Formats: sequence, structure tokens, C-alpha cells
Amino acid sequence: MGKRDNILLSGVFIFGLVASAVGLRAECAPGVVELRGDWGAARFHVELADDDAERARGLMHRESLAAGRGMLFVYDRPQRTSFWMRNTLIPLDIIFADAEGVVTRVHENAVPLDETPIPGGDAVQSVLEINGGLSRKIGIGPGTELRHAALPQDGSAWSCDAEAN
Repeated sequence: MGKRDNILLSGVFIFGLVASAVGLRAECAPGVVELRGDWGAARFHVELADDDAERARGLMHRESLAAGRGMLFVYDRPQRTSFWMRNTLIPLDIIFADAEGVVTRVHENAVPLDETPIPGGDAVQSVLEINGGLSRKIGIGPGTELRHAALPQDGSAWSCDAEAN
């Protein structure tokens, strides 16, 4: 290995350290939702649906959803929720979480265009939609913890404020 190769490898190593450090600081960024469980951890870049109009539109009329992307629906308070796939063209996994950010239910592979209600439960604070089948591949299920800057931080299982928890 020559001097040029050593410099290149050092640059890659330094870039990796900087990217890791930036990634740590980027936690709880508005466009990122993080999940963790006994299966490991995952991060999705999300669009935020936090008002009535955005929640009503959701991912309707989209022909695809890029890998690592999703939509996070956030409610002002825990409430009973139900979703459907009206005008939604792609299969989705719908992940329901409570006020503490703990996943309570996962509906896998919701059928495109199906208007059958998909109940989420009585005390849902947020809902994450990702590509259909992905939650099973990753291991996301009830008990998984979810965090995002728009979610309540007090009493959450995994807050944005406490990196050590």
C-alpha cells in the first residue's frame, strides 16, 4: 500500500467519524424519525402531517415511496385513530404509537385503494407510514420505541432530550 492509499484511507476514516458525529447531532431533526427495539434501530426520513389537511391527504396519489422514507402523522393529544387507503396507490405498513412513543400496533401491507377502516387503537399520538412489508423485515412491532422532534418529550420512553436513555 502506497502513501496515496494511506491518505485515501485516512480521509475515508475521518469522513466516517465526521458523518457519525453529524448523525448523532441530527437525532430528532424535524425530517427524521428514529425507532429502536430489541431488533436494533432504524431511521426514516419523513414528511410530517401535523394538521387536519396534511393528515387527510397523507400519501394519497403517490406512485412510489423511496426506500428509507415515510410519513409521520402527529396528533395534538392521544386519541382513537383509524386509517384507510383511499386514493393511496402503494402498499404501506401503518405503525401506531402512544403518547410515550411506544408502538402499540402495526398493520402490515395495507392494500392500496382499500377503504376498509384500519383501527389504530384508543390512545394513539402518532402514526408512521412506511413501505409495505418493511416493518416485518426490520422487526418493528409492539414495544418498539419511536422518537421525533414533534412528539411530546415529557414522559416519553425515548426522548430527544436524553441521549443516554
